[in-house]
Amino acid sequence: MSKMDMSPGGDMPLMPNGTSDMQCCMMQMSFYWGKEATVLFRGWPGNSVGMYILAIILVFFLTMAVEVLSNQPLIKPGTSPLVGGLMQAFVQFFRISFVYMVMLAVMSFNGGIFISAVAGHTLGFFIAKFRALALVNKEEDKGPSSVRNNV
Repeated sequence: MSKMDMSPGGDMPLMPNGTSDMQCCMMQMSFYWGKEATVLFRGWPGNSVGMYILAIILVFFLTMAVEVLSNQPLIKPGTSPLVGGLMQAFVQFFRISFVYMVMLAVMSFNGGIFISAVAGHTLGFFIAKFRALALVNKEEDKGPSSVRNNV
């Protein structure tokens, strides 16, 4: 490799456009706004507004899924321990996969992606807790001391 193919410091090879490999692939390290983001995969969403909106929607639904999977009882009374454990392990596999994907997406430092993740967590938490409260209230209504059952 000749001296001309090296960066000014002499330790990094230059890319065809004259930048070092380190310069061409540096990540944004502070929040920024705009559709020019890299979310999960190199080159995605690129410069396309439609793909950027798709990335925001994907992060939103991933975070909603994380909250719903984190807050839902999945095992019914009387389920065998083996089946119950396998079901919980299966759900945990998907939940933790979604958590890591959301973490990597938020590490793009794009403001829209960050807001989408926070909004998805918030709505997912609301849905999970609303459903849990509705189930508790439904169980209380079925109880023997319910006014409706005494009528």
